[in-house]
Amino acid sequence: MADGFGAEIVATINKLQDVFSAVGSSAAQIDLPQICVLGSQSSGKSSVLENIVGRDFLPRGSGIVTRRPLVLQLIHRPATAPTPNGVPAAGPGADPRMNENEWGEFLHLPNEKFYDFNKIRAEIVRDTEAKTGRNAGISPQPINLRIFSPNVLTLTLVDLPGLTKVPVGDQPKDIEKQIRDMLFKYISKPACIVLAVTPANTDLANSDGLKMAREVDPEGTRTIGVLTKVDLMDAGTDVVDILAGRVIPLRLGYVPVVNRGQRDIDTSKPIQQALEAERQFFESHPAYQGKAQYCGTPFLARKLNMILMHHIRATLPDIKARITAQLQKYNAELQSLGGPLGDGNSSSIVLNIITEFTNEFRTVIDGNTNDLSLNELSGGARISFVFHELFNNGVKSIDPFDQVKDGDIRTILYNSSGSTPALFVGTAAFEVITRGPSLKCCQLVYDELIRILGQLLTKVQAFRRYPALRERFNSVVVNFFKTAMAPTTKLVSDMVAMQACYVNTTHPDFLNGHKAMALVTDRLNANKPATPEPKPGKVTAAQLNNNKDLEVDLKKEEPSFFGSFFSSAKGQQQKAKKGPQPMEAPPPVIRPQAALSERETLETEVIKLLIHSYFNIVKREMIDMVPKAITLTLVNHSKENLQRELLQELYKPDVLEDLLKESELVVARRKEVVGMVQALNKAEEYVPSVFLIVAGV
Repeated sequence: MADGFGAEIVATINKLQDVFSAVGSSAAQIDLPQICVLGSQSSGKSSVLENIVGRDFLPRGSGIVTRRPLVLQLIHRPATAPTPNGVPAAGPGADPRMNENEWGEFLHLPNEKFYDFNKIRAEIVRDTEAKTGRNAGISPQPINLRIFSPNVLTLTLVDLPGLTKVPVGDQPKDIEKQIRDMLFKYISKPACIVLAVTPANTDLANSDGLKMAREVDPEGTRTIGVLTKVDLMDAGTDVVDILAGRVIPLRLGYVPVVNRGQRDIDTSKPIQQALEAERQFFESHPAYQGKAQYCGTPFLARKLNMILMHHIRATLPDIKARITAQLQKYNAELQSLGGPLGDGNSSSIVLNIITEFTNEFRTVIDGNTNDLSLNELSGGARISFVFHELFNNGVKSIDPFDQVKDGDIRTILYNSSGSTPALFVGTAAFEVITRGPSLKCCQLVYDELIRILGQLLTKVQAFRRYPALRERFNSVVVNFFKTAMAPTTKLVSDMVAMQACYVNTTHPDFLNGHKAMALVTDRLNANKPATPEPKPGKVTAAQLNNNKDLEVDLKKEEPSFFGSFFSSAKGQQQKAKKGPQPMEAPPPVIRPQAALSERETLETEVIKLLIHSYFNIVKREMIDMVPKAITLTLVNHSKENLQRELLQELYKPDVLEDLLKESELVVARRKEVVGMVQALNKAEEYVPSVFLIVAGV
């Protein structure tokens, strides 16, 4: 690929980087190709970068000097003929190498050119301290520096803070973790090329930079190694085995370089002289002289340039797809926030929100929503569950004799008969037993409507913008549901009362008395032990009365209708007196005996069977009618009249302004989204030019 084409491609990516850096950290979602410089403190990272640029411009000192990522965009610009007043006059302490062909620009200081590279260093320090303070803290917010020079290849590098293990001075105690987290954020992206800087005079297996690179790139496909301090290795040692990939192989290989020593830096040795000394070192060293063209800073710059161009070509389709997807996402969010300038007509906003809300409400109730859950019931399906499962099973499980004993039924039977025996006990039991589940069903459906309200208040995007409108919506709808509950509970209560006020013994499903008596008699007879045959000579009662069906016993008298209630007292009186007994007044309290007589057992079982039969009819009718009543007066009423209620309460000119007061968070978010949309639109304009460049190569 020609150098000119490569420069244009890298320059376009630089534009994308600038665009996204201007709007903040959201640029990370696009994952642009870049080369990140990774290494421990004192590994020579800064010297490598300065050698590539050919100028001194990075801060130096002890401890962590690079405390923010430095996005360094190198742009090759051919030298031009000198022009009058091209460079500002050099003051005291200015860079003696200032010229009008080399300058730097910071993204945070637009339209300001720095010809003095000492001022570039000072600005890096100043802006770093402005964001992190002076206590050696770090920040992930990058500094974007663009350098124009005829002595550089178009290239983009990200200088990351050096790895450290022990806090020094005012550094935070968790400084190592902070730095590692920041570095991983950069190097873990697939579009990132890792430039791992390692001193050649240390064991490569202990290289912090290579170790981190292997964690995110275990195959070594996007890691390139740089070996510094090759000239400081012990005599008789070299890095030939490392370069040949026999120690820790990397797909992109290693490049050895020779940087300026501390004495050279202190004496301000020009980088051009240092590069010449580097060239002579590799050409004269017996281990490297045969491969000198593959060693040194110039080769490293060309290699990085070529790697970056190929990497950009490989990731370009993904970059375009990501930009398009992000633009669609942020445009949709911007529309939900009311557009770039917000909505205009307040009355139309409220009207649209009411319409959207009530349409969503009907859709959820009817189950026509598009975002149906696969894991749980929602909306109208939950109301149906209340009807068909909870209420249905609740009514069916009711036992009318759950808390009533047979003896109690006998007493109720006698008491309810008055002066004349009756077939049924009091019908108030119907109302007491069926009223509870029916009213509980009303409450459960009401709770489900409140649940749907909460879901819609969260789902409708406009409520995020207008918290006051959201609260007012909630209040109006809840009051509407409460108002609708009054006629609903009354209708259901009336249905229960109807069952209690009239017992229809002619119902076709009701078990008639004769059949009930026959069933009970057969069941009781089946449970009786067999009657033994009378002994010879024993005279039965029937025989005594010519087989007439008379209740006569020679020795035993059958109790009368109320006999069991006071047979005990009468028996005591009979023991005291013999002969005809006078009729006495009944005792103040008449209680039945504990055991039921055979006749009372028969009557009680018949009554229980008849009540069970009729109660099952009532259950079926209530299971069928109560859901219909609730649906009519609560669910359907809400679907049909909620919109009118909202319009009456909210669509008022005097309250619209208060209701549509936007949240501060929404205003801030809209501003952020507008910036992101503008950045993505610019990015979408730049990307096609890269495709044209690649197609023309």
